[in-house]
Amino acid sequence: MQRARRGHALYLLDEPTAGLHPADIALLLRQLHRLVDVGNTVVLVEHDLDAIATADWVIDLGPGGGDAGGRVVATGPPAKVARARRSATAPYLAPRLVRA
Repeated sequence: MQRARRGHALYLLDEPTAGLHPADIALLLRQLHRLVDVGNTVVLVEHDLDAIATADWVIDLGPGGGDAGGRVVATGPPAKVARARRSATAPYLAPRLVRA
């Protein structure tokens, strides 16, 4: 992340919020948004609803886990995914959007 000011970098993070305190998650999300603001691309594989709520774009896979998953059930901004009928994430994401 040393080159964050230059932009044009891709950051791919797998569950970066796992094990973090909510205050640390908020700090991490601010930093990730700063990376985007200067022209970088940040892609997260994430289950934390607060992180998902602040995303620009969500790709929701499901409808379940393991053999029952792996299909795209919803894509778009978080507000659109929160309305997706086939999404198991939607009913839990919608209340988070009010706080995001």
